[in-house]
Amino acid sequence: MATQGYSILAEHVPDKLIAGDAKIVTAAGTIASGAGALVRGTVLGKITASGKYQKAVGTAEDGSQTPDAILAEDTDATSADALSVVYLSGQFAESALTLDASLTLDGIRDGLRDKNIYLTKTEG
Repeated sequence: MATQGYSILAEHVPDKLIAGDAKIVTAAGTIASGAGALVRGTVLGKITASGKYQKAVGTAEDGSQTPDAILAEDTDATSADALSVVYLSGQFAESALTLDASLTLDGIRDGLRDKNIYLTKTEG
């Protein structure tokens, strides 16, 4: 039911990605063409030469092997660069992150903490 003068545009369904009260900083970021369809919570690395993001992969050699940000919204960069929103700092639930198989939470935790991105173990 909408209040007079207001309408419901969408329903918010919490996904438990944000897991604390650390300051959240977001920015616009370009997801590199060919990165595929990425989901909110994907751990991103930044390509040194272009400054574009893609899923962080530990075996990459272009800078994107180092986790740098968390994707804030589902983004499809399968066939073209896509502008999206990324989290540059905040506190996030480990269980809600999407991580490449070449990386581990223990392996990325300290590096992300240096960027003011904190990983938290949550229940449920």
